[in-house]
Amino acid sequence: MSSSSSLVVSLPDVEWIEAVGPVEGTELVVAGLLDVPERAAEIEVCVPPYMRRYDRALLRAMPALHLVQLLTAGYDGVLEVLPEGVSLANAVGVHDTSTAELAVALTLASLRGIPQFVRDGLEGRWAAPMIYDALADLRVVVLGYGAIGRAVTRRLLPFEVRVEAVASRPRAGDDLVDRVHGIDDLPALLAGTDVLVVSVPLSEATHHLVDDGLLAALPDGALVVNVARGGVADTDAILAHAKRLRFALDVTDPEPLPPDHPLWREPNVLISPHTGGPTTAFRPRAVRFLREQLTAYVQTGTVPHIVAGPGRG
Repeated sequence: MSSSSSLVVSLPDVEWIEAVGPVEGTELVVAGLLDVPERAAEIEVCVPPYMRRYDRALLRAMPALHLVQLLTAGYDGVLEVLPEGVSLANAVGVHDTSTAELAVALTLASLRGIPQFVRDGLEGRWAAPMIYDALADLRVVVLGYGAIGRAVTRRLLPFEVRVEAVASRPRAGDDLVDRVHGIDDLPALLAGTDVLVVSVPLSEATHHLVDDGLLAALPDGALVVNVARGGVADTDAILAHAKRLRFALDVTDPEPLPPDHPLWREPNVLISPHTGGPTTAFRPRAVRFLREQLTAYVQTGTVPHIVAGPGRG
């Protein structure tokens, strides 16, 4: 805690301060992080902007900083500039609902041929009758069984699917799945997978986790849905398998995807422009989350959901 009577917390702008505050025991100040904040020497907790570019190196210009509280679930890009001794917390629970909704929407759209319907509609063409893939009775592997993976699973189960959950380490099941497989079990699961939903954080361990070997192990016609980070998947491998497999990608590498990139021209690839989190559900959830996190910090000197730095569980 700071030596002053109130904890100095920076939020991205006045609108955030009005929405979140007041929080007992804190003084909320503005720090958009485009330049050195006016109160940089006093800021102990910094909440960087959401969906807006900022200078991450400015985190090092805050000598009293103890905690960076992100408004995103992902934290890649911030770890590299996190000052020594500073904790980093992500926004667990804030984006679960919206990202899970999109994962299900992309899955259904890809299976039921929605992208082709749109293309046909633009040309006024009524497609010939055919049998479309249902989600029902398929085997879905959720790769990354954290908060978002659980939210995806909870929404998939009513569609009468069989879900296999995979995390970094095996553990007992919960109210949604009988067991959680470890990552070492993944190769054995892939051959019988109809839909692979990827929701892991991007790290050294998960960079290009979805590579040529993983995709080659999937059966013809399988669908890969990536709502994680673009770097989790090898783009060259996706292109190599785009004729045999289907892909629904909310994230790409590179991102934004250049207009002339060959992924745009693959009919089996559905792309949404990283829209998993930014919905009308974000703001109220983020406001409640920040109040809870700041209250916890005032009372205990730490917060849940620390992903790096002191206090990481």
